[in-house]
Amino acid sequence: MSEKTQEPRSYTIGWAILILLSITWGASFILIKKGLLAFSPMQVASLRIGIAGLAFLPVLIINFKKIDWTQIKPLLIVGFAGSAIPALLFSLAQTQVSSSVAGVLNSMTPIFVLIQGVLFYGLVLTRNKLLGVILGFLGASLLIIGPSYFTPRLEEVVSVGDKNEWYALFLILATYCYALSGNTIQKYFKNVSAVNLSAAAYCLVAPVGILYLLFSDFITILQTHPDALMSLGAIVFLSLVGTVAASVLFFKLIQMSSALFASTVAFLIPIVAIGFGFLDGEKVTIYHFLGMVMILFGVYITRKRK
Repeated sequence: MSEKTQEPRSYTIGWAILILLSITWGASFILIKKGLLAFSPMQVASLRIGIAGLAFLPVLIINFKKIDWTQIKPLLIVGFAGSAIPALLFSLAQTQVSSSVAGVLNSMTPIFVLIQGVLFYGLVLTRNKLLGVILGFLGASLLIIGPSYFTPRLEEVVSVGDKNEWYALFLILATYCYALSGNTIQKYFKNVSAVNLSAAAYCLVAPVGILYLLFSDFITILQTHPDALMSLGAIVFLSLVGTVAASVLFFKLIQMSSALFASTVAFLIPIVAIGFGFLDGEKVTIYHFLGMVMILFGVYITRKRK
């Protein structure tokens, strides 16, 4: 097969993976919401990385010698920044913000990819990219304070009923971690098997989650909480499909293209997340749409050529 034939094929496969990831990860926020019905945020995150690590364990055992363990520090960054820390931050945030907002704010990831690229990877920041970053942050800010209807009283701005919209800051921190993981993969693991990379990264962080579960009240909740089985089922599905399978595809997409292109999956995720949230009875306001439009337009500008 000629190079000219391979390039269009790779281009098509890249876009197919991007769309598949957007659907898979767009549904993950509603699965986290279901998991939180019975378990704490730390338990949801621990289950997610623990199950993923166990699923990857056979791959790690078989391919142990094929992994370059001298790159242990980058592997730990991919494991913790790309999975463990965001899993906890998203679970914490969704105790106070809706899955729709979580999905929309996830689109900050490409902006952080650009910021890190400028600061640490030699990327030139053009006027378009700078304007895009500003618009993205304004959109994220609108999502955080928008539901409070811009009330002048601080306690009303910070809290809406029983919800604390400032928990959305956890989501922004999570997207920074995703960007760090993506840039690390592009720099250190461009030619490494995506399956082996996923296995090494997740098996390194999984023991932390498993140990926490053993010393928490996880078993008690599983035996007594009326929604425990449904929550566990949602987390298992999230781990195997939204973490294990999706991570391999995401790492492969970075290797096929770039961290920036792969991170554009975050552009499509908000649409899916808002759709699932709406079907689950969540209130979708004009601020969600305005914030999403600003973020997506900001990212579009950052990728626009002169």
